[in-house]
Amino acid sequence: MRIPLPPPAAAGAAAVLGAGVTAAADLGLLAPAAAALGVAAAFALVVPTTRPTTDDAETRMHRLLVAPIALVLSVVAGLLAGGILDWWLIEPVAYPLGALIGSVAAFWLYRRLSTTLALSFGAVVAAGVLALAVTALVLQISGVAPFHAFSRMLEFGLQPDSLVIMVNSGTTFYLSAVAVAIGFKMKLFNIGVDGQYRLAALLAAAVGGAWVMPPVVHQIVIVMVAVAVGGFWAGIAGYLKVARGVSEVISTIMLNSVATGITAYLLNTDRLAVQISTNNIGTPEIPASGQVPGIPAGFMGADRDIFGLVFLAAAVGVGYWLMLNRTRFGFDLRATGQSPTAARASGIDIKRMVLLSMVISGMVAGLVGMPQLLGQSHYYALDFPTGLGFTGIAIALLGRNHPVGIAFAALFWAFLDQSSQILDFEGIPKEIAVVTQATIVLTVVVVYEVVHRWGLRYQQQQVGRELARGEREEAAAS
Repeated sequence: MRIPLPPPAAAGAAAVLGAGVTAAADLGLLAPAAAALGVAAAFALVVPTTRPTTDDAETRMHRLLVAPIALVLSVVAGLLAGGILDWWLIEPVAYPLGALIGSVAAFWLYRRLSTTLALSFGAVVAAGVLALAVTALVLQISGVAPFHAFSRMLEFGLQPDSLVIMVNSGTTFYLSAVAVAIGFKMKLFNIGVDGQYRLAALLAAAVGGAWVMPPVVHQIVIVMVAVAVGGFWAGIAGYLKVARGVSEVISTIMLNSVATGITAYLLNTDRLAVQISTNNIGTPEIPASGQVPGIPAGFMGADRDIFGLVFLAAAVGVGYWLMLNRTRFGFDLRATGQSPTAARASGIDIKRMVLLSMVISGMVAGLVGMPQLLGQSHYYALDFPTGLGFTGIAIALLGRNHPVGIAFAALFWAFLDQSSQILDFEGIPKEIAVVTQATIVLTVVVVYEVVHRWGLRYQQQQVGRELARGEREEAAAS
């Protein structure tokens, strides 16, 4: 029986109930369990007092699918919020506030989550479960107890310093994945992100280390050099495609090799490099005026700093979403990617879109090395991180080219990378994390394709029902 309440009243009642139940249950349960119970209680209140607003709210599939997915997501939101607040507040306060946030999320999700979006979340969960099952099977065959390996990874990965490393790695992963995703939206496969960011980082480091400028100007100049180099290098592949019909896959792979050669040539003590240590050479160190200070993470008990350019990654994600969904260029980009023939018929210059998409993808790729360069290394050396471009391809696929999905995928990837480091001390090959990463990417691609096809069939059925209903109403009226 449904007793609808005004939306503000329903959200407020859910928030109060969730926080209250959590505070009471915290007296006898662990705080995370109490928060999960509180959010579940709030969700139980939301269901009879809230009317979903999506177009398919009255369908059987919506009733069967949306409620459990919304419950799981709201509980996860509450636990994450409680865990983060616990860094600043005492536990009896942090988790009730987290439950309050999860309860409001429960109201919003149940009211606004559509069936197709719920299917997407369900696909991610299914892919994660399959990946964990395959990893557990590999561990079992190897003679390792899966539960022991997973528990040690979870324990180590949630330590404060590990979380900071996860955020820092996730920042660079995110920028790399967004660069790849821009190409994917145009059905372009920019495999050259790896070469673009390495060449951009080298030249930006050389320029930054050569002069001393006012602090903000110095940082901007370094970033702009990286953006310009990355955009130029990707633009070569874009030009070859529109002018000579060369596949961007072939050209970007070749340009990666060329970039590697140029980097090796320039990173020499006779040219741009200086001796850093006995076995390492690199560009001159960027002065303090060009460095970006980190964010102290002492509030969470960590000895490391979070990269200051994490805000740049967030700005890139927001800009990516706005470009795709709020600009004419974004509409043309999506239209061209979905159907070049239809886009050409509507007056869109396909060649211009291909070239601009590759240049913008390269400009973002140029930023990939900036958090590491300006936040930690302060010079480009032989040990500068490599391979981030190829990691970005996997993360873009995992995040389905959506800025929020890519963010979660980047953090998850970074968590697996960092948490697997403890396995060597347990006598377990840390490469098991690679098995999980590869499996989850493969399963996500497969599961999403299944969900996509099912979703199209579901939409066709919905359209058929609406047409049949209209015909019945016309027949009854006549």
